[in-house]
Amino acid sequence: MLDPFLAPIPALSALTAPFARFFHLTTLPLHIHELLIAFTFYYLVNSYGSPYISTRLFPREYGSLSAKTRLNWDVHVVSFVQSCIINFLALWVMWRDEERRTMDWRERVYGYTGGDGMIQGFAAGYFLWDLCISVMHVDVFGWGMLAHAVSALMVFSLGFRPFVNFYAPTFILYELSSPFLNIHWFCDKLHLTGSRIQLYNGLVLLATFFSCRLVWGTYQSLRVYQDVWAAIQSPGALPILTNATTTTTTTTTEVDPRSEILRFQGDGVVPIWLACTYLGSNMVLNTLNFYWFGKMIEAVKKRFRPVKKESMGVKVEESAKVGVNGSAHLVVDVQKTEVRRRKG
Repeated sequence: MLDPFLAPIPALSALTAPFARFFHLTTLPLHIHELLIAFTFYYLVNSYGSPYISTRLFPREYGSLSAKTRLNWDVHVVSFVQSCIINFLALWVMWRDEERRTMDWRERVYGYTGGDGMIQGFAAGYFLWDLCISVMHVDVFGWGMLAHAVSALMVFSLGFRPFVNFYAPTFILYELSSPFLNIHWFCDKLHLTGSRIQLYNGLVLLATFFSCRLVWGTYQSLRVYQDVWAAIQSPGALPILTNATTTTTTTTTEVDPRSEILRFQGDGVVPIWLACTYLGSNMVLNTLNFYWFGKMIEAVKKRFRPVKKESMGVKVEESAKVGVNGSAHLVVDVQKTEVRRRKG
């Protein structure tokens, strides 16, 4: 499948080529325009789109937020928009790209298609933006979110070698639960805590998180482990492909689809550091998914329990927040309440 988006910009690709050669990111020049478009788009949504729309739809609620909470609000808007866009694109590519259905382990590890590369570019653009936000506001999102942003950008950037480019749309489908996770957070800020909307959304959230991240994610992780292991055990085991096919009656010249998929195959050797980096990061993210699923269950259940008496004048509010590439973390807002003593 060819890249269905805009064609690469020659000048931009040429400018990126030295960087790509140095870091062995062979296909990055073909998708650098998509990466930059995604980065710019999410920057504009965060800086201008979210404040403009939020002040008009929710003037009282948005206007009363503190600076840190307003920043968190805008980041959740970006996360919601991004997850809807990338989910649609990933599902479309997986449905329309017929070449994906016939790939063997060699093509899944070393292969490349334009459709998968497009997903890689748009996803990397979002992760780059997420990394910048995490660095600029580490006091708000914490060091854990920063480490996660670095890990996610690194993992998806490796696809430009290309390396397991096939799994780019596969693992980005972790984001199918993200819209509901963001809606859950917005319900708390819009005074809908414990409402039916939050209840129904919470049930869908838990169902999608469990099915997409725990079931689907674990199954696909096992598949990528098997493919990478096969590649390590069979270094250089790549087919010799030609661009011409000959029949007994006539001679015709055709492009072999497999030669296009493996045109960036290189020497067919997976470095150990590369396998460890990718698989190790994937394992960490999957572990976090299981951990945060338990936290999410507690957070959703807490919304529908009878409110207990506040202790020491401190009210603790928990909400789940989406992390990139399939993880989540719990945001805890602590609001001090004024305690007045009655005079006896």
